[in-house]
Amino acid sequence: MLIAALMFPVLFLLILAGIPIALALTIISAGAGFAVFGPHVFAQLYGSFYSAATNFILAAIPMFVLMGAILERSGIAERLFKVMQIWFGRLPNGLAVATIIMGAIFAAAAGVVGAVEVMIGMMAIPAMQRFRYSNSLISGTICAGGSLGTMIPPSVIAVMYASLAQISVGELLAGMMFPGLVMILLFVAFLIVRGLIRPEEKTAAHQAILVIPFREKLHLALTSLLPIMALIVAVLGSLLAGIASPTEAASVGAVGALLLCVGYRRFSLKMLIESLGITVRISSMILLIVAAGTMFMGTFAANGGARLIRSTVEAAGLGDSGLILFFLVVVFLLGFVLDWTANVLICVPLFTPFIRQAGIDPVWFATLVIIVIQTSYLTPPMASSIFYLKSIAPPDMTYGQMCRGVVPFILLQLLTLVLVALIPALATWLPEQIVGF
Repeated sequence: MLIAALMFPVLFLLILAGIPIALALTIISAGAGFAVFGPHVFAQLYGSFYSAATNFILAAIPMFVLMGAILERSGIAERLFKVMQIWFGRLPNGLAVATIIMGAIFAAAAGVVGAVEVMIGMMAIPAMQRFRYSNSLISGTICAGGSLGTMIPPSVIAVMYASLAQISVGELLAGMMFPGLVMILLFVAFLIVRGLIRPEEKTAAHQAILVIPFREKLHLALTSLLPIMALIVAVLGSLLAGIASPTEAASVGAVGALLLCVGYRRFSLKMLIESLGITVRISSMILLIVAAGTMFMGTFAANGGARLIRSTVEAAGLGDSGLILFFLVVVFLLGFVLDWTANVLICVPLFTPFIRQAGIDPVWFATLVIIVIQTSYLTPPMASSIFYLKSIAPPDMTYGQMCRGVVPFILLQLLTLVLVALIPALATWLPEQIVGF
């Protein structure tokens, strides 16, 4: 068990040294595996790699990524953001509210956290600065809106979690729906109340929104918002109703996005090639980490990792509540140094046997874990969301402003976590009502 105990510290050292996560996981897997399997280690590692590569549920990931890439590269995302800006511009902090709603819509359309944040950030930063929003509010809003890619179905994280925990993808996506809506409502309520307390300076951009007639707003909503919502309903509806598997539902989304692109006359060979290139890069990164993580967990278990965790938990004498809290704290701390993919791959296989043995609802627990992962994604100093934003932010937007901006949204995510923990029905009621999984 000594080798198992050393695997995680060595992993963190390699990651902090700048080695890519997939390569770090592979190096440790090979070293720890050699201690158990000797010269047969590569045959064992190949078995883990093959099982990850042939997991049909994970085939949904490239299709969800392609759907989001087509919507972004075709300009449909920018068109939708302008509609959100027009409709919500009258509200206090209206453009910030529009950014959150935009994040929620494209979280449902793309399902990939970083892609959603970069997509809305490139559109929202210039617009919000033109409306004289503070840099901290801009940063916090974009990071929070982008992080909804974790929580709003169909989430790639949920697909991967369900695959590893051997639970229904449809049940987990249904379980995440109400907590995701609660989180969005809390974000929007905070922004409106903040806007009432500290009204933003009125600019020419505000006046431009006020003079747009209602008929034109309605036309823009019907031609821009309605088709996107129909696409999202087609994807989630076919999945939750049991009509389509996750891979088939994702394919419906990709085809639907392509049809929208043709309908808006935005289709071109260049756009399609760029979208496919983005899909290959993001999907390859995720799936390579999945394969490396599978090898890592296999060698961890072979070196007595499961016995190590079990003895630690038993020695601590934790009850069900203590067990859940302990696991959530571990996920949160790992979120500081690990990508969400590696976090899920490492934690889910470790925790699932204990959760099942304790009789804890796996969908409810999975929802709590995903909320914690989203919170760690926003939490400085190692916040992935801030690093994504920094890559597209103008020079006048500082790291300190970004850190201050995300604090209220972190607190709101923790409030959502508490609500789901105290009211399990938020995560369990809808899966119980839907049949056909």
